[in-house]
Amino acid sequence: MSGNTQSGFTLIEALVAILILSLGLLGVAAVQLKAMQGAHLSYQRSLATVIALDANERLWAALAGMGGNCPDAGNVQEVWRTHWEAKLPGLSASSIGPQGDCEFLITVTWDDERFAGEDDISTLTYYTRLPEEAPTP
Repeated sequence: MSGNTQSGFTLIEALVAILILSLGLLGVAAVQLKAMQGAHLSYQRSLATVIALDANERLWAALAGMGGNCPDAGNVQEVWRTHWEAKLPGLSASSIGPQGDCEFLITVTWDDERFAGEDDISTLTYYTRLPEEAPTP
């Protein structure tokens, strides 16, 4: 038997294995970060949808309260925005805009520095049309 046979890993092989493992763990960490960002964005969009639907419900309530006449979007918007300002961090420039006969465009806009630079990520637009007469029960 020869006395020069080697068994096990050399130092270079061990360092290469550690490098490959480190790169793999960095990739897993990056994927986890993106998943957390996506979950946060999903939460914000869900909350923005709830806020827009609340505006829609407030318009319906105002329609019923006015005897079937189309409600004034400004009055509904003021109460609506005051109620939701603390619920969605960075809520800004949200509005209920009249579009015609009992048609409204509800826009919920919020600012989030974590998603700066991405297009249309912080605006949700919701269109609704109310009947010109309140439905009778």
